[in-house]
Amino acid sequence: MALTNCPSCNKKISDKAKSCPHCGFAAGAASEDDILRKQRFNKFKKAQSIQTQSMVAMLMFIAGFAILYWGDGPSTEFACKLSFNLVNNSSPICLWHGQLQYNIAMSCSVIGFVWYVVNRIRLIFMKKFD
Repeated sequence: MALTNCPSCNKKISDKAKSCPHCGFAAGAASEDDILRKQRFNKFKKAQSIQTQSMVAMLMFIAGFAILYWGDGPSTEFACKLSFNLVNNSSPICLWHGQLQYNIAMSCSVIGFVWYVVNRIRLIFMKKFD
């Protein structure tokens, strides 16, 4: 009794098993065309998942810049604990609000960009080695 990979879920099953105990694929009754079709479908699903993640990463990157450029400037509230008087203007300005917005926007953009690049590299490797 040898162990082989299930064509559907790639988990180890017995070569004498009629169906996979993990996913239920009828490996014993499946023809070569059925197995090839199932493997292509799994590869297609994996590529679609990576492309969907790439789109979400791109939207995250764009949202970071939207937060950065379409947000408010620094708040001029007097109740702010981190307010300082600027040289050019004598009114106190709250630096915490603007800095937090900037940090969120840049973090969102950087994470989105890195996530997008990683997903594109995953797609290249998937197409090259599968």
